[in-house]
Amino acid sequence: MATPPDLECRIVLSAFYSSVFDIGGVLQRLFSMFPNGWPGRGLLLLRAVVAVILIHDGVAALIGVPQRESIALQVIAAIAGVFLLVGLWTPIAGVIIALSETWIALAGTDHPRGTILMATLGIALAILGPGALSIDARLFGRKRLDI
Repeated sequence: MATPPDLECRIVLSAFYSSVFDIGGVLQRLFSMFPNGWPGRGLLLLRAVVAVILIHDGVAALIGVPQRESIALQVIAAIAGVFLLVGLWTPIAGVIIALSETWIALAGTDHPRGTILMATLGIALAILGPGALSIDARLFGRKRLDI
């Protein structure tokens, strides 16, 4: 018995689509797993340290401590640090931190190692996610359904 041409076309396209685009793997990587326990506490500590440093630099820029860096970039990084501290929109905040700190490093700064370190930590937090002790985990984390 021959298969209808429409069914053959769907089978071939389905196999091609799944082998080329591998949608399941890509979508799965977009969401963090919100680790609990010691890894979650480690992510909380990492978020808190980065946020405190960025907020300190932003407040110092606003108060008027003379720096070579742009005040606007420092304030943007400080606002992203506040989001990072509470764990809200952590991947977006991490990317904003990485971009602003990279821009500060390329524009010229008195301490390039610190800005490169903050940019690297921003990228790491964007990739790793916020952990279980965050607002992101409460809003977007896995839910348990009891039936």
